[in-house]
Amino acid sequence: MTENRKADYSNWIPDSMIYGMAAGTAAFAAAALVSGKVLKNGKPLLRTCVKTGLTLGAAGFGAFGLWCVYAKNQFSYDGTRRLSKQIIEGTAGYISGIPEGGKILDVGCGSGALAIACAKRNPGAKVTGIDTWGPEYSNFSKQKCEDNAAAEGVNNTEFRRGNAVHLDFADETFDAVTSNYVYHNIAGHNKQKLLRETLRTLKKGGVFAIHDIMSRQRYGDMGKFMDQLRQEGYEHVEMIPTDRGKFMTEKEAAVLMLKGSAILYGKK
Repeated sequence: MTENRKADYSNWIPDSMIYGMAAGTAAFAAAALVSGKVLKNGKPLLRTCVKTGLTLGAAGFGAFGLWCVYAKNQFSYDGTRRLSKQIIEGTAGYISGIPEGGKILDVGCGSGALAIACAKRNPGAKVTGIDTWGPEYSNFSKQKCEDNAAAEGVNNTEFRRGNAVHLDFADETFDAVTSNYVYHNIAGHNKQKLLRETLRTLKKGGVFAIHDIMSRQRYGDMGKFMDQLRQEGYEHVEMIPTDRGKFMTEKEAAVLMLKGSAILYGKK
């Protein structure tokens, strides 16, 4: 008898991060307590500066630790808010009607959530999820993606190692491309060039839905970028804000540092 399994999409905030913040808080707090004794013969100003610095360090670690706990609960699939689930389902909703035998690409698939959601909506298509699965997100892996697909009863997915900077696919390979909160994490690379690299693999007539923090500071002038795509013959291009009630409220976006979240959606 096969044991029923439940998909584990994990969380982008691992427990190790929370434990690390707690350890940092404790270490700075302890150091602040003993600093007075260690520096008892030192100058008063020095003692005050050291103790103040250590206390501020403890407060900083503590505050960020509390934020991590809050954010983890907000995003958790098992939490009350389930923000990750809402974002995944909402983004996948733009990838539909892919024909039998069609191909879909999910860039930065993490634990497979978006790829699997797209596969469910397009059972006749093949969904490929790629990721670097680096140490910064150690709770995500290729094996976890495959286990989650099996747990969801999905058999039209494949997962492989890949890099959004240089996709290992020919031009116009896919009927749809999608991604969720990936490009803003890729340091040292122009975000519009990353979008170009993804759109390069999209067939003429294919659809795209890329969700990220598309603030001007990160992405530059997206209005101009969208105009360029239209001039190049893209049938439809729009940017849909998701931080003004669609996926989250403006207050949530501010607290969770997601202000500027939007879906770049369209048809090539």
